[in-house]
Amino acid sequence: MDIRIRQIKESDYDAIISVLNEWWGGRQMAAMMPRLFFKHFSETSFLAEIDAKKVGFLIGFFSATYDSEAYIHFVGVHPDYRKSGIGRFLYQHFFDTTRKHGRNIVRCVTSPVNTNSVAFHQRMGFQIEPIIEDSSRIPIHRNYDGPGEDRVLFFKKL
Repeated sequence: MDIRIRQIKESDYDAIISVLNEWWGGRQMAAMMPRLFFKHFSETSFLAEIDAKKVGFLIGFFSATYDSEAYIHFVGVHPDYRKSGIGRFLYQHFFDTTRKHGRNIVRCVTSPVNTNSVAFHQRMGFQIEPIIEDSSRIPIHRNYDGPGEDRVLFFKKL
């Protein structure tokens, strides 16, 4: 399998957004991916292709507040290509780009119900951002993205 990684372009938006909810098993995720990410963060966002077929993407950016940090906003892999290393390949490409720009911390979040995502990030070497009090098995930042929108926060030192 020959995976090609390239910078994302604004022209990729329609193709990705049209399959996004399907890739998430019907969960409504498209609102989390406005076109602005494809337009303004193409230097740090990537598309994975196999034989010109779009099979994965990573939307990331450099923090405007913290000079040493970068953030992964959204990652998706076509359901037929999961567990084939595409997600890992996209993350490694982002890490390489981050290092080249003198940044050494990558942050991201996921929903606590997405146990596959939690496990993937831990396998990729991310640590869970600790919290002061929590009785659950995974430290959850309650209401992080609004009322009832709990998140698991990750960081990785490169």
